[in-house]
Amino acid sequence: MKNVTDSFVSPGHWSSAGSFGFNTDILATNPINLSVVIGVLIFFGKGVLSDLLDNRKLRIVNTIRNSEELRGRVVEQLEKARARLRKVETEADQFRVNGYSEIERDKLNLINSTYKTLEQLENYKNETIQFEQQRAINQVRQRVFQQALQGALGTLNSCLNNELHLRTINANIGMFGGMKEITD
Repeated sequence: MKNVTDSFVSPGHWSSAGSFGFNTDILATNPINLSVVIGVLIFFGKGVLSDLLDNRKLRIVNTIRNSEELRGRVVEQLEKARARLRKVETEADQFRVNGYSEIERDKLNLINSTYKTLEQLENYKNETIQFEQQRAINQVRQRVFQQALQGALGTLNSCLNNELHLRTINANIGMFGGMKEITD
């Protein structure tokens, strides 16, 4: 070890003291260089490293806090969405139940109105049949009456002569004259 310390302390060992150069003796230079570099880093880099670590810690804490706040808002929004979903599902069930009952009510109303309409149509049909029957009966009556009248006129015209005709007219005038005296 004396060799190592002598090389730093003894000026005879530094042959190029006036110039810059590299000492390639690894055993002599590395522990010292490393201790100097580590010492400088610790002395000067302590504040910078501490600031960097503090800033990093602060950013991590802020990120965690923001994440927790965001998580809280998201959970709150999720609960609101679940409540709205339950409300909408309840309303949908009510609409479904009301819709089914309304459909059944409309179905019954339609069936009832159809029965009423069919009953009215049946009544109209029966009235129309009665009217047509009455009209047909009246037409038959008129034809029978016309044929009977034509037959009677034909019979009268063939059977009546002028003298019988005059007697019938006089008898009818006498009857009307007698009726007139009774009404006066």
